[in-house]
Amino acid sequence: MKHYIGQSNPMRAQFDALASYQAKHFAYAFDAGVATLTLNRPERKNPLTFDSYAELRDLFRALNTATDVKTVVLTGAGGNFCSGGDVHEIIGPLTKMTMPELLEFTRMTGDLIKSMRLCPQPIIAAIDGICAGAGAMMALAADMRLGTAQAKTAFLFTRVGLAGADMGACALLPRLIGQGRASELLFTGRAMNAQEGLQWGFFNALHEPAELLNQAQKLAHELASGPTFAHGMTKTMLHQEWAMTLDQAIEAEAQAQAICMQTRDFTRAYEAFAAKQKPVFLGD
Repeated sequence: MKHYIGQSNPMRAQFDALASYQAKHFAYAFDAGVATLTLNRPERKNPLTFDSYAELRDLFRALNTATDVKTVVLTGAGGNFCSGGDVHEIIGPLTKMTMPELLEFTRMTGDLIKSMRLCPQPIIAAIDGICAGAGAMMALAADMRLGTAQAKTAFLFTRVGLAGADMGACALLPRLIGQGRASELLFTGRAMNAQEGLQWGFFNALHEPAELLNQAQKLAHELASGPTFAHGMTKTMLHQEWAMTLDQAIEAEAQAQAICMQTRDFTRAYEAFAAKQKPVFLGD
């Protein structure tokens, strides 16, 4: 679906609207700027397939130009987040593929993580139960993670005879929980329990299972009502500054902040403050 913004301004381009997106390989819901993606194969603990990998990648890519989606919640159905790639629908066929076919697959899975990191919307993962393999990587690629006491997160690639270096794990995980802890999880494939995840900084908070999705959506709505253009800038800076020196980062942030100072939301915040009112941000 397409819609036009600012018809009177010829510099404004055509943008995608994803409020009415119809997902084929997972559940999708939209409410007041918040898109909720639910992996919904609960009988198998929500594993990914070739098709769901590709659709998730394409959807996160499309979010780059979606003006209606402000934040994203990613979760799983039936008391589990995601058990990784489906053993029968992915791992079995992989054992019969040629090297070019295998590389096409591994690059596609990596593209999912890149598309999550590069979309401007903050992504909140709501994690209950099993969070393993590619599921753990999707959780890791989110901007924030809420969990439950029952959450078990495992980067179990070595358990199937593969390297722990998968989908960006060796880059992302040490930055989040530290080199030594990441090395342990990636070499052994053991599950990180919820308390470890909270203490190590993987989880931002833990909630009761019945409240998990509500808490994730509450946080998502809070962010969606904020200065969403500036949120996108924050996410961009968090991603890009990994490869910068301190001097480069400070200069990049100076430029980013000067850009944000040109937004109407910045003016709205000042005017609301002067009037002793709460600002109403519109994301422009």
